[in-house]
Amino acid sequence: MKKTIFLLAFVLVQYSAFAQSVWTLDKAHSKIGFTVTHHMISEVDGYFADYEGSITTAKEDFSDAVFELTIKTASLTTNFEMRDNHLKSADIFDVEKYPTITFKSTSLIQIAGNRYKLSGDLTMKSTTLPIALDLTIVGPGKNDRAKRFEIGVKGIGRLSRLAFGIGQNLNTFSVSDEVELRILGEFDKPY
Repeated sequence: MKKTIFLLAFVLVQYSAFAQSVWTLDKAHSKIGFTVTHHMISEVDGYFADYEGSITTAKEDFSDAVFELTIKTASLTTNFEMRDNHLKSADIFDVEKYPTITFKSTSLIQIAGNRYKLSGDLTMKSTTLPIALDLTIVGPGKNDRAKRFEIGVKGIGRLSRLAFGIGQNLNTFSVSDEVELRILGEFDKPY
């Protein structure tokens, strides 16, 4: 009887530990970037260096996962200072007035294997619109040295920058309206 109670208690503790799972984005192994077309002939990449993210889930298959991401707009870089200063100005991102970009998922649908469709609400410059990302989840793996579980996430999507008020010009010859998003992340959870 004591063995049964102990076993039941162990299973409940293990289940409740997973039921409260929060996976935290490891910035040392992650990258958040975007690509726009310049003059309709070449691409320009940009990245954000300062961000936080998490995944909260109660199911091992991540079917109920909620992804949240907060990006500091002032951390934007395209590796060209003059362009970066313009992008941070009131003309484009207006980082003084709008210091963050946020995303919170609303659904995660498994397409096949480790491929998913992640939908959620993206807020930039006080405009919130739904977006969808093609998502790949790899793992989880167990890192015994760091005493944590790890998963890899790759998300790719597209959005209209003008819909969010990013660059008010209607001329999309200089910079395309469509922006490709690319999010590569490692999320960790301690044992």
